This record gives sequence, structure tokens and C-alpha cells, in this order.
Amino acid sequence: MNLDSLVELPLPGGPNIQWDPSYATYRARVNMLAKLDLPRPNQVPQGFPEMVSAPWAWDGSEYDDGDNYVLKLTEDDIEEIERALRYFKQRPGRLDPGQVSRLTFPLPKLGNRLKAVSIELHKGRGFSVLRGLEPRKYSAFDNVLIYLGVTSYVAEKRGCQDSSGNMIIHVKDVGKEVRNSEMRQSPYANNAQPFHTDVCDVLAMYVQEQAAEGGDSHLASGARIYNEIARTRPDVIHTLADPSWIFDKHQTPAYWNTRALLFSFEEHGPGFCFSRRPITGSPTSPRSPGVPPMTEVQAEALDMVHFLAKKYSLTMRLQRGDIQLINNLAIFHSRSGFRDSQTQTRHIMRLWLRNEELAWKTPDGLKKTWFEKYGDSDRRKIARWNILPGAKRERILFRSDSCS
Repeated sequence: MNLDSLVELPLPGGPNIQWDPSYATYRARVNMLAKLDLPRPNQVPQGFPEMVSAPWAWDGSEYDDGDNYVLKLTEDDIEEIERALRYFKQRPGRLDPGQVSRLTFPLPKLGNRLKAVSIELHKGRGFSVLRGLEPRKYSAFDNVLIYLGVTSYVAEKRGCQDSSGNMIIHVKDVGKEVRNSEMRQSPYANNAQPFHTDVCDVLAMYVQEQAAEGGDSHLASGARIYNEIARTRPDVIHTLADPSWIFDKHQTPAYWNTRALLFSFEEHGPGFCFSRRPITGSPTSPRSPGVPPMTEVQAEALDMVHFLAKKYSLTMRLQRGDIQLINNLAIFHSRSGFRDSQTQTRHIMRLWLRNEELAWKTPDGLKKTWFEKYGDSDRRKIARWNILPGAKRERILFRSDSCS
């Protein structure tokens, strides 16, 4: 079932814009605004470059060959990982996933190659895939330990992903397991998702199983999108960098915060951080009554980013055992809708990570959110590790937390 088709949610008193973008609506809005002959800046804002010349400014056509970004683990690598797993499990005391680190999960040879992957994420193209693990060989608990151990060499600090303290999210369609859940949130559904970023420095996705059909991963360079907009519509850069964007927190009574979608990262230049759901509302999270709508100019900018992401995107079909790693501040991601079968059910474990040595410096507009995820926040004090898929019904159907 495609959730996007269940409910049509025009914004009362605001632009006709949906979570699932319509190209026809976008073009009509571009034409309508052009006819108004609005006064538009013809240069990008102060502090933003005319163009980003960096390895993470790429076109998807440059990466047709997966060998460019896939690190294939050898048999020796797998043996080293399994030795590290045994080392961790033989330690005295309670087996706490939160204690997995470079020290407690030693990878003396592979670790250096994984550190090089982290440099590629932060200073290079911004994404990589580790390939060669076979999740079916291990228990659910061991898969979590392996995942944490391997990724600790890429980015050791883990972010809390919601107000319940969950450190791991299992991305899996639960429609057959949870009754009356047609309007479930996207991590627990099979619908396509538009381009967005999460709330982290490094996004990690460990594929436990592929879908029977679909579920492809799409990536797009934020810098490539920025360059196109800066060249052709510098006024839109002003709109995206303005801190007046309204983010619905999906609470009662209505509550929202405001911030920019585009930031200037010290030493690294422009980077995006947002998802559409708290801005437009979605079929599963309707916009809260009383939350002010965005403007037509903002709606044009929001859809422009999405359709440029589609234009310059890279598509990959991840394999079982892959660990996809993304610099979340440099790269947008989306997914195709998918279908499971009786013998094949898509299941991905998601982590939000940060490498304190290599991380892009957090701008002021994101510091509060980053403190919640990575700092000594109340939600991190109740950190919990979900070893198996599943979540409370409230988390599946209603979520005030967001990838925003």
C-alpha cells in the first residue's frame, strides 16, 4: 500500500505543497512567481560561496561503477571482526552494546582502512559502502555488536534517535505485524521517501535483508544542488539560508520552532539539514492545526532542492550485509517504495554517528538539536539498545521526533 495515496493534505491557508513532491505543481509555482516580477537578489548571501569546489560536489553519473565507493571486506577482514566480537563478549561484566568501542572491539588491521573511509566521508565524496558481512551467520545481538564495533572506527560517538532514548532504529515495514497501522511512520512502512537528511553527522545503515522488490537507495550531493541554485537562482539560496522556516513539532497544543535549511559550515562551506515532514506535513503526520504555513517562495525553494536532487542523484541497490555510510551534512538520501515477500523482508538497522576529530563544526542553528542527539541530554541518559525490530505503537503511528 502506498501511503502517499491514502490522504491528500493541502495546507489550509498556505501553498499547495505535499510531502511527496509534484513536479507539475512545482513548475506551475515557478511560473506563477516568475510572472510576479519579485525583487530577487542576484548574488548569494554574505558568507556563502558562488560555487563549491570540493570532492563532495558530484553528479551521480560519476559513480555508475560501484567499485568507486564499495570497500569489499576480505576473508581475513571477516575473521578479524569475528575475533573482535569474541574479545568483546569474553570481557567480564554485563554485555552492554554501549560499551563497544575501538578499545573493546580491536581491529588492528581493518581499523586503519575504516579510518580511511571516515576521511572519505568527511573530506572526500561523502559516502561509502562496506560489503562482505553475512548477517545470517550471526545472532541478532551479535549483529548489533559487529555493527557498533565496525562503525566505531568510522565514527565512535552514537546519537540518540528519539525522545525515548533509542540508539538503534530498525527500519522495517511492520504493516503485517501491527493491526490498524495503515498510517504508520516511514521507518515502519514500505512507501517511497523524498530526498532528505537525518539529524546526525554520519548516517549508517546496516542491511539485514533486502526487499523482494524495490527499496533502492538514492543519494544526491548537496553541494552539487547548491552550485546549480547559486548559478541560476541565487535568490533561492537566500530563502534556504533564512532562519524563518517553520518546523512543526507535532504536539498539542501546536508547537513549532524555526531555523534555516541551509547552513555555512566552517571550513567546509554550504550544507543542508532538513526533511520535508515537519515542514509540509505528510500523510502519516498531518500538519498540526495552528502551525503557520510556509510561503509560496519557500515552497518553490523546497521543491527546487528535491527535483535537483533527483536530477543529479546516484541510485544503488544495497545487498544483504552492506553497511552504507553517508556524510549526512553533505549528502541527501531517499528510497524507492518496496515490496516484501513471505521469504524476503527488508530490514535495515540505522545508527546516527559522529567522529569528534573529523566532524564538520556544528553551526549555531543546529547546536540545540545536536546537543539532544550527542550531548549529555535527558534522552541520552535513558539510552536503550533495541536488539530486535519493533517499536511501541505510539512510536509507529505518532511521532513528534523527526529527521529534521
